[in-house]
Amino acid sequence: MTNVRTNPFGILTCLLIAAAAVPACSSKKPEPSALERAAAALNVADVPALEFSGTGRWFQFGQSPAPGLPWPQFDVSSYTATIDYAKPAARVQITRLQTLEPGRERPAPVEQKADQYVHGTVAWNLPAAAPAGGNAPAPQAQPAAVAERQAEIWTSPHGFIRAAQFNQATMTPTDGGTHIEFVADGRRYEGLLDAGNHPIRVRTWIDNPVTGDTPFEVTYADYRAFGDLTFPARITRTLGGHPVLELSVANVSKASTSIDALPEAPPVAPVEVTVETLAKGVYYLRGGSHHSVVVDQADGIVVIEGPQHEERSNAVIAKAKELVPGKPIRYVVNSHHHFDHSGGLRTYVDEGATVVTHASNQPFYEQAWAAPRTINPDRLAKSGKTPQFLTFTDKLVLEDKAHPVEVHHIAGNGHNDAFAMIYLPKEKVLIEGDAWTPSPPGAPPPSARNPYTANLFENVRRLKLDVRRIAALHGPGVAPLAQLKAAAEAGS
Repeated sequence: MTNVRTNPFGILTCLLIAAAAVPACSSKKPEPSALERAAAALNVADVPALEFSGTGRWFQFGQSPAPGLPWPQFDVSSYTATIDYAKPAARVQITRLQTLEPGRERPAPVEQKADQYVHGTVAWNLPAAAPAGGNAPAPQAQPAAVAERQAEIWTSPHGFIRAAQFNQATMTPTDGGTHIEFVADGRRYEGLLDAGNHPIRVRTWIDNPVTGDTPFEVTYADYRAFGDLTFPARITRTLGGHPVLELSVANVSKASTSIDALPEAPPVAPVEVTVETLAKGVYYLRGGSHHSVVVDQADGIVVIEGPQHEERSNAVIAKAKELVPGKPIRYVVNSHHHFDHSGGLRTYVDEGATVVTHASNQPFYEQAWAAPRTINPDRLAKSGKTPQFLTFTDKLVLEDKAHPVEVHHIAGNGHNDAFAMIYLPKEKVLIEGDAWTPSPPGAPPPSARNPYTANLFENVRRLKLDVRRIAALHGPGVAPLAQLKAAAEAGS
């Protein structure tokens, strides 16, 4: 007697369950598809969770020292990724040290240890362990990282084949391989299998506040046996066409513990804006990790810095209109192009504001903002307004009888080549971000010189600015000039 069933790869097989010999199946087995052969080659059905580790290089996305330059490079001494495809969830642990570029002065690099998680639609980081006797570090929500970390799961070789099988991928033969494409959770994935049915290139797209629909692409090379698993020995990942990870894989195994002991995911904090009045008509708008300043001028509002994302910008715009009712936002002043400081600018463009930025940044923004935005259309994508720029190279003044605003280039700073600080001469307030972050109250002063901070103080003296207070765009709040001076001269 013969029983016919479908095995995990969809191939019809004949099972002999009688003791006596019987004729073979009369129907011919269909040829397995390229996707089925790929699943068999990687043993996908028997790998519900996977761990791989290695060393290489990591690049800090969105933080280049000038538009057009590569993202800052870090040497990775340890990289371990654990992926549970069933949950789905992942944990990535990285130990890295920034590579110092020749000719660019940066602070002495400090080894960083990243511990990153995603589970379903929630992402968070676990900070480094607290000192002995201290409280355990609290997880930090990372809602902006969800899409990228999900993409890391489903662009992995085993994840891509699993997702392609589940989502009824289309297959198209190519020269020496197979192109595979499918849609999962509203996101398009495509990949290429080589002649040996190994994924060698996988791509999807994720949303970014600056670059819109941003291609996330991974290439795999040098497939080999790691114990009983087949896996690529070399991985290269790019985001927006720029490298973000280059990894030489040393170890691969089935994850014995899966990710059963996930830390509790923290809640996502709502966007909040708190107001500190620096002077009549000048307001310091704080919230989370990034701050802005609102200046009331006779013919409109000036907002200094549009960081992070549209949610933050919407909240700051609403608060600005509450503080200064009946006036339009005429300008948004941008300190530099780093994505955490420019991710909310497009919202101000839709609001009708002119972007004030260094001349080197305008071509970058024009190109980046022209990218498609189909994944998460923002206000500007819906309105189609044309961005307006007012640029400077050394100095620009937004004139006003009561509250003039001076925008100065921070010359020679290793953090960024198109870097601005903003000075309010009537209030004697300096506004800057990333060149210096004040220490929290009660914290000991820095023991080592930070070249960014020293350079900022040198620029203040060079320009003969009569600064009394600094409203930093990061950190705990307003600080006196004496604190900046002490930090600039630390270690000297």
